[in-house]
Amino acid sequence: MGCAGSTPAKGDVILENTKKLQKPKPWKHTQQMTRAQLKQMRDEFWDTAPHYGGQKEIWDALRAAAEADLDLAQAIVDSAGIIIPNADMTLCYDERGAKYELPKYVLSEPTNLIRDS
Repeated sequence: MGCAGSTPAKGDVILENTKKLQKPKPWKHTQQMTRAQLKQMRDEFWDTAPHYGGQKEIWDALRAAAEADLDLAQAIVDSAGIIIPNADMTLCYDERGAKYELPKYVLSEPTNLIRDS
C-alpha cells in the first residue's frame, strides 16, 4: 500500500477484515490426552511463542484472550490492536503486520480429552 489512491498489494493486511471472535470448531487430537497433558502443551507453547517473532505484549494479549470468554477476548483483541482475519484466532496480525499463528489446542479443548487418572 502507498498513497490514498493505491490498492492493497497481495498479502497486505486490511484492518477491515477483522472479524468478531467465535468459538473454535470442535477438533480431535491425534491421540487421547488428559487435561494435565493439554495444560503442559499450552504452557510450552506460550513459553516459546515469543521466540518466533512478534511483540511480547501481543503474545501476552493473545494468551489472555485465548484463556478468556468470548466477550472479554474480543475486548482484549480490540484494545491491543490485534487484527483477526480468522474468527477462531488461529491467525492474527499486529498493527505492524507481524503474523501470529495459534494452534487449536491453546484455544479450545479437543473432543477426545480424557479424565486425569
